[in-house]
Amino acid sequence: MEEEDPRSETVDEALQKKHNDMLERFSARHQARKSDSASSSSTFESTSSFLSQFADSKRSIESRIADLRLASSSEDSSKIKSDLAEVSSSIDDLEKLVAANSYFLPSYEVRSSLRSASDLKQSLDALSAALLPKKKFSFKSKQSSSAAAATKIQKRDLVSPPTNVVVRDSPGFRNKRGETLSKSFRSSSSIGEFTLSDLDSCRVHLTGTVNALFIHRLRNCSVYTGPVLGSILIDDVEDCVLVAASHQIRVHRAKRSDFYLRVRSRPIIEDSNGVRFGPYCLGYGGIEEDLKAAGLEEETESWANVDDFLWLRALHSPNWSILPPEERLSSVSISGLGGDSS
Repeated sequence: MEEEDPRSETVDEALQKKHNDMLERFSARHQARKSDSASSSSTFESTSSFLSQFADSKRSIESRIADLRLASSSEDSSKIKSDLAEVSSSIDDLEKLVAANSYFLPSYEVRSSLRSASDLKQSLDALSAALLPKKKFSFKSKQSSSAAAATKIQKRDLVSPPTNVVVRDSPGFRNKRGETLSKSFRSSSSIGEFTLSDLDSCRVHLTGTVNALFIHRLRNCSVYTGPVLGSILIDDVEDCVLVAASHQIRVHRAKRSDFYLRVRSRPIIEDSNGVRFGPYCLGYGGIEEDLKAAGLEEETESWANVDDFLWLRALHSPNWSILPPEERLSSVSISGLGGDSS
């Protein structure tokens, strides 16, 4: 009778152990796939829930805007203003809904939802301009509580211009080349809007507050401006430096330009490339009072969170970047640089 080779038992044990290890790995993979599937399903349900809620809110806002369009401009302006403010607040809530759920939403859904909210804002702004007449008003550095409340209402009613707006026939600097242009709004109560248009190789200094600023067709220019109470619309600029503060800033068709901003909402760029962003760095006598009057005294760092509306991929847009600290302007002072230019 032949003796059993002990090496055979060792080989069999090794094969059995290898087989058991393989079964354990398969089991672990199966459990992981089940877990991933459950997680994916949960995310899908959450996304679906968000999209449903967003769509309902959007339809409600659109319906209210449609109802307001039927209102006559002869109706009580305070009632119209109150209705517009309520719709504006609902749009703000819609943006907050997107922000609160952005951590799990696909990047495309976030951008698509923000674009929808922006479209609603533009519709409301156009309606506000049609229903409410233009008003001239001024702001002082020191205000009573009632005046401060009125200021808050006026800020909310400011019209945010769409990107395809034609340059307005407002006061401003136009068709200049190689000049230093200065304007102070601190002693003026009649200018609601200001325009910079068709400037080449100019340096522009704007101090004090203005309601809205429109910048169009600038080449090789440096623009330094105090706080804007409403919106800044920048269109078709190349090789420029712009230092500005505002509640909303929209940049359209910009190339190879640097923006130093203080802004309440995320800056928006469209059809732009080679643009860079840094923090607001302007100084002049009385700027702190102007920033406070405009509600821009605090740095929110929103300048670093840029929305490229034509870039819908999950990756960072290649059209804009943050200015490296070593390449930024440290500070710019325009105090005592001359009076108003004609």
